[in-house]
Amino acid sequence: MLGAIDMAEGDTQRDRIRAVAAMTFTDEDGNPRQFTWRTIETWLMRYNKHGLTALAAQGRSDKGKLRKVTLEEIMEAVRTVRPAFHSAHPQKQAVYRLCIEQGLLQRERIAPNTFSRLVTSHEMLKPDAETQDKHRLAFAKAHANEMWQGDTMFGPHVRVGGGMAQSKLIAFVDDASRVCVNGAFFAREDVDSLIEALSCVFYKRGVPESMYVDNGSIYTSREIVQICARLGCILTHTPVRDGAAKGKIERFFRTVREQFLCRPLDRFALDRRRIRYLPPNEVNEELFFAEEDRVVKADNTFPLMNVRYEAPRHLPSRTIQVRYQRK
Repeated sequence: MLGAIDMAEGDTQRDRIRAVAAMTFTDEDGNPRQFTWRTIETWLMRYNKHGLTALAAQGRSDKGKLRKVTLEEIMEAVRTVRPAFHSAHPQKQAVYRLCIEQGLLQRERIAPNTFSRLVTSHEMLKPDAETQDKHRLAFAKAHANEMWQGDTMFGPHVRVGGGMAQSKLIAFVDDASRVCVNGAFFAREDVDSLIEALSCVFYKRGVPESMYVDNGSIYTSREIVQICARLGCILTHTPVRDGAAKGKIERFFRTVREQFLCRPLDRFALDRRRIRYLPPNEVNEELFFAEEDRVVKADNTFPLMNVRYEAPRHLPSRTIQVRYQRK
């Protein structure tokens, strides 16, 4: 919508904004949307001042997040004590008490109500048969690069430095053609590895309209969310304990050690005119930069990664946005 301002009719920016306000836009769900000229003007001001991320609704930064314990720790604790209960549906309070007694969780890190809410929302106490045997319907996107499914597979152990480490395969499969748009092995499963994989695949196969990934820490990291926002790629996540939701990438992992078929490439090539490639540009590296907000102190400096930097002279006491390479 903001991009339409430059092409709209009008002699002044205010006239062009009013022209855009008369237009109808379609959101990702296909619903028509219109906005007042004051709303568009506010968004344009925020975009020019703080960039794309400033357009998102600003709520509490920790809303819906666990600050003292991770979801993976809770799931591991529940999985450890689950065999001690013979009932198919044990009481959540009893499971919580046993986790505390065995030292798997600490009350000061997670309250009983929080534990109960998370166990219910993520179906942690349901038998695996009930969570995995869900009714599934076959579906596929109509065009290439409408959606990619991405995941990480644990590979063989390899020698890294002076020891052995289990390799990690980070791969992405196009939903319409089922072609593996990119797959690479890494020594570690971390944000840096995922950013390296994404920067490679965006140049090679174009930018998808959406990506469907799991709830792993690297796929929900702030850096990945920012990269997708800058590129206009919708990032969605599967439900917890529902690996079958990404059936295509899981099926690819089953055959990754056998052989690759060239037929998916032919299907992918049918939509080559629709593919939006990342053009070669020396400023493209900034798409993969990390992004932080910092407050400029009275002496016109701001801290970043234990180093103090000097800001332009007109920014004391103001909040600035800093982008930097992670390495």
